[in-house]
Amino acid sequence: MTIFHIHIFKLGLAPIPFNTPLANIMSTAPASTVSPASVVHEGSATRGQLNGILFVALFAAAVTRIASVPAIAGLGLSPLIVGIVAGAIYGNALRDGMPASWAAGVNFSARRLLRIAVAFFGLRVSLQEIAQVGLPGLVESVLIVVSTLAVGTWAGMKLMKLDRDTALLTAAGSAICGAAAVLAFESTLQSKPHKSAMAVGSVVLFGTLSMFLYPALLKAGWLHLDTVGAGLFFGGTIHEVAQVVGAASNVSPEATHIATIVKMTRVMLLVPVLLAVGVWINRPARGAAHAAHAGTSADAAQKPRKLAIPWFALGFLACVVVNSLHVLPASATQTVNLLDTFALTMAMTALGIETRISQIREAGPRALTTGLILYVWLIGGGLGITWLVQHFLG
Repeated sequence: MTIFHIHIFKLGLAPIPFNTPLANIMSTAPASTVSPASVVHEGSATRGQLNGILFVALFAAAVTRIASVPAIAGLGLSPLIVGIVAGAIYGNALRDGMPASWAAGVNFSARRLLRIAVAFFGLRVSLQEIAQVGLPGLVESVLIVVSTLAVGTWAGMKLMKLDRDTALLTAAGSAICGAAAVLAFESTLQSKPHKSAMAVGSVVLFGTLSMFLYPALLKAGWLHLDTVGAGLFFGGTIHEVAQVVGAASNVSPEATHIATIVKMTRVMLLVPVLLAVGVWINRPARGAAHAAHAGTSADAAQKPRKLAIPWFALGFLACVVVNSLHVLPASATQTVNLLDTFALTMAMTALGIETRISQIREAGPRALTTGLILYVWLIGGGLGITWLVQHFLG
């Protein structure tokens, strides 16, 4: 009997007197903390999310196949760009046919999967390649990225009256590495999907135009650049990696090599730029918190959010180091890059599905005008920077 009582107390149950009414016993019985209905709901929600991820994956597989068609690939349109366009078409024309429970999977692909994919994008860059173009390539990249971000943010916010996020996304796509930079900034800024779609639209339009215009201007004698200058200019000012390769391949293999490395140097600058943007967007919240703490403003009681240092940017840097140390076999790196491209395509497709044309209409013309201003700057300012770099550092 003593053993029996010990087990009862271990279960957390106090002994009940024999004369206690049955109603009192029932009223004091502990309630179940997990109901069968909640378990079923959680299970169905998980299945819905997995179905949404699978749907985006199948969609991205179809997009990858479409992007490999020679007519599409010849335009320098990467699967990322085709993905956001196809996703936007589906999201606005056919989304009613997608179950609501799948939305969580689409959101996962557009947010968490995106961050992982951007981190592994660093395996495409190595410090040895960047060192091959030396100081001229590094200075060209830094000046182009910093100036383009400054011009784009100023023109977007001051001239075109865009919100901060749309202006930054448009500037980042032109300054750094096209759609991949837009994805990275979208994740850091936590902006709306339609803003990313507008920025990618600018990349598609002006990046594709550059791929055909630059070689034509060079062959017509309008761009007075030698092979090294062409590589610096093409790699420093064209939006997407594929567009850089497509344009420079019309000049010479040497120009293509230089242009690709300069472009990869711009990609490398994604990390410090993201860290700087994280500090910048956190300043207003921190200033409000300091003012509230000092008692100077009663309305400034909001807490500053955590410093927006994106972990995936540090992951990107770690992957660059791994690639530079040649820890992975070349075949493994190539496989990871293929998987990473597919994951980025999934993220862009999911962003497209979440995009609404009605949201783009409001700021679309102003965002494209901002992209045009940036494009004019990339041509004029880029030529000036290339001339300075070649004459003082070449």
